[in-house]
This record gives sequence, structure tokens and C-alpha cells, in this order.
Amino acid sequence: MPNLLSYEFMQNAILTGIMASVVCGVIGPFIVARRMVFISGGLSHTAFGGLGMAYWLGINPIYGASLFVLFAALVIGWWEEKITKYDMFIGILWAFGVAVGIIFIHLTPGYVPDLMTFLFGNILTVSRTDLHITLLLTLIVTLPIFIFFKGLTFVTFDEEYARTRNLPVKGLNMLLISLVALSIVTLIQVVGIILVIALITIPVAIAGELSGSFKGVMALSTLFGIFFCLSGLFFSYFFDLPSGAAIVMTGVIALILIKCLKKLTTHCRHLKSIGASHS
Repeated sequence: MPNLLSYEFMQNAILTGIMASVVCGVIGPFIVARRMVFISGGLSHTAFGGLGMAYWLGINPIYGASLFVLFAALVIGWWEEKITKYDMFIGILWAFGVAVGIIFIHLTPGYVPDLMTFLFGNILTVSRTDLHITLLLTLIVTLPIFIFFKGLTFVTFDEEYARTRNLPVKGLNMLLISLVALSIVTLIQVVGIILVIALITIPVAIAGELSGSFKGVMALSTLFGIFFCLSGLFFSYFFDLPSGAAIVMTGVIALILIKCLKKLTTHCRHLKSIGASHS
């Protein structure tokens, strides 16, 4: 183990996984509570357009993905109240982003990047530069969450109440969807575009089974995210598995076990109460 941790690529992967888990922990509960999972899926696939354009321009793909998905998020946030067929709009945006990415990658001369890395993630290939970018994105996402926590919580659970308190609902909604967009870019390096939604929702689902408070869910989501990322990372390294898929499968197995254990506990309590009533 000490020899393994001495490798720079493994250090980068571990630190990136921890930072991505923090992002999941703070933004995931808002996404689930606000029912923004489908929007998040649309934004994650839209990011592929930015990745393709960045390769064509010869710049870091994360920069391109960040700008592209942030622009898409602002469009969604600004026109949210005017869009009548919301699901259709997100679906079109989803397909548009993927198409743009494929076209620009095709137009890029020379080496064609491995699309599987973007689609399914490979945390073991994260460079030191990518690590610094991830740190910057993590700070950009988490700091506003803590600064505007009460306002974001109000618009997430009760927009009408937020309006009665004269909160800037439109601005807070724009901020929230922008933070969701940047969170997605942070997670793409870990599990890829296709599996982003799993890493956002699975830790929240498990945390929701164990905690009844919103802050409790955020804390537990972060801890579970770290556990899944590190466990999946080591599974992928030792068993030569795709890292993104290994991370997600670790989370899915844990979710199934937690669900079964909770159901078994409830059943045992029920049987115990029946026995007590008969005695």
C-alpha cells in the first residue's frame, strides 16, 4: 500500500475523488430535493460539446466543458419560466451538446482523444493540472453553498415562502443551476459524463435512509461519496476495472445493502412488537 500511494497518479486520483465527493455532498441534496436530476443529466451530456470544442481549439478540455455547460445552465435558468415543454427542451439540449462534441472532435486534426475516458471516466489519468482545476471548481461550488445556504434552501423547498421573505428567487435559482453545472464538470473526470448522475444521487439516497435532516444528508453524502470513490478507485486498480464503473457499482451495492438492512430491521421490530402485544 505505501508503494502504491507513492505514485503521483494515485495521489492525484485520491485527492480528486475526495474533492468530487465534497462537491457531491453539498450539491447532491439540492439536486434531489429540487428534482433536478434530469436537468443534471442534460447538462452532463451538454458538457461533451465543450470538451469537443476545447480539443479543436487546443486548450484544456475542462475549461471548454466548464464554459459550455455554464452557458447552457444560464440559458435554462433564465428561460425556465418561459419554457412550456421543459423535458423536450432539456432533451434537445442534451442531444445538441453531444452532437457538437462529436463534430468538433472529428474536425480536430491528428490524435483523436479516447471518448471512453470522457463518457465513463478514468480518475487514474487525472494530471496535476487537472487536480488544481478540480480544487478551484470545488471551492467555486462549495463556498457559495455555505454563504447562501439559507436562501438556497428556501428556494429549493418553498419558492413562495422565499418570495414572501423578499429573497432574490430568480438570482438564487440561477446560482443553484450554475453550481450544478460546475459540479458536473468536476465529476466528469471521476466517473465520466454518462455516470455523473449516479455519483450525485446514490450517496444522497443512502444518506436519506440514515438521516432526517438536510444538513445531516449533506454530511453523510460527502462521507459516503469519499468511501465510494476511494473503494472504487482501489478496486479498479487491483482488478483492472474501469474506475468510473467501479466507483458507481460500489455505491449501488452499498445502497442495496442499506435498503435490505433497513427493511430487515423494520421487519424484526414489527415481529417484536407483535410478540410483545401477544404476551
